[in-house]
Amino acid sequence: MSNRKPSLAASPGVGAQPVSPFWEIPAFLIRRLHLISTAIVAEAVADAHLTMPQWAVLSHIGRTPDVDQSRLAEMTSFDKTSTGRIVDQLEAMGLVERRSNGVDRRAWMLRATDRADQLRRKLRPRAMASQERLLSCLTAKEQETFVAFLRRVVLANERYVRPGAGRRNASSRRKAAGPSDTP
Repeated sequence: MSNRKPSLAASPGVGAQPVSPFWEIPAFLIRRLHLISTAIVAEAVADAHLTMPQWAVLSHIGRTPDVDQSRLAEMTSFDKTSTGRIVDQLEAMGLVERRSNGVDRRAWMLRATDRADQLRRKLRPRAMASQERLLSCLTAKEQETFVAFLRRVVLANERYVRPGAGRRNASSRRKAAGPSDTP
């Protein structure tokens, strides 16, 4: 990160845009890129009446038959409550079935229905094309390098992955937890 002052930045195909100091902060840029990538994927699956999180969960279930909801939450990086809600929605749409787990009666095994498999086959090329569109401003070599750098940063910081973390500030979490015995 540099100490440069905000300037006007021009991107290929885009007019000059004012750049705030935040455009030098990785967390800000990653958040913006998350918003952009979510919107691009959502656009690709919208005509199937799926949200981006529903598509992500359905894709994981389809690739990992008989996954349980806890493992699914880990795989998708959604919190368990959100994952359960999304599975409920997909089940109501006839895209996911819950099956009892013979080993642990508290856990449900999830499986994509035949209808979901057909839908995934139809939408997957569009979803993959959306990823290509997202990175189309980079050369093939830059795309490869960019993804390698993203993977390296993610793997180096996995210990911070706590789905749902950061939604409320620390004082709100303490209030929600109730009074404690410590001063």
